Amino acid sequence: MSTYKMFFAGSGGQGVLLMGQMIAQAAMLEGKEATFLPSYGPEMRGGTANCTVVVSDKPVSCPLIYEADIAVVMNLPSMDKFEPMVKPGGWMFYNESIIDRKPNRDDIKAVAVDLAARAAKLGNDKVANMVMLGEVVRGTGVVQPETIFKVFEEKFTGKKAALIPLNKQAFLGE
Repeated sequence: MSTYKMFFAGSGGQGVLLMGQMIAQAAMLEGKEATFLPSYGPEMRGGTANCTVVVSDKPVSCPLIYEADIAVVMNLPSMDKFEPMVKPGGWMFYNESIIDRKPNRDDIKAVAVDLAARAAKLGNDKVANMVMLGEVVRGTGVVQPETIFKVFEEKFTGKKAALIPLNKQAFLGE
């Protein structure tokens, strides 16, 4: 690994920012350099939300990116807007539950994930972002799955600790 430039986009409430935070936090736990730069509209839930994450084995001089190695898009407006940002040979993970088309480009690795069906199978539509996070981590190797589990334990405390097993299941694609 040298550097992964990542972009996550969707609507507020889809867990876009949480996915980015978790990867950045896991990278730091692994001794890597990481930046997390969120952006969201004033509406929050239902408004636009996106973030950039840079993970590197060298210091990151700027958290802004103009080209992504990995893009995660959770809705069609995000795909339409950010597909051009993915560099040739890069990855685009997309939510095929609500995005009714494939990316227009054939020079990227497109990974369709049926988030609605997979979350429904687990009995909780709120874990769709953890299903996607698992696909991204397993597909790209940006961080280790075991490190994400450590992040679960840091993020989900108190009453939320009861959510860890379900989130692990979603992450692992079970």
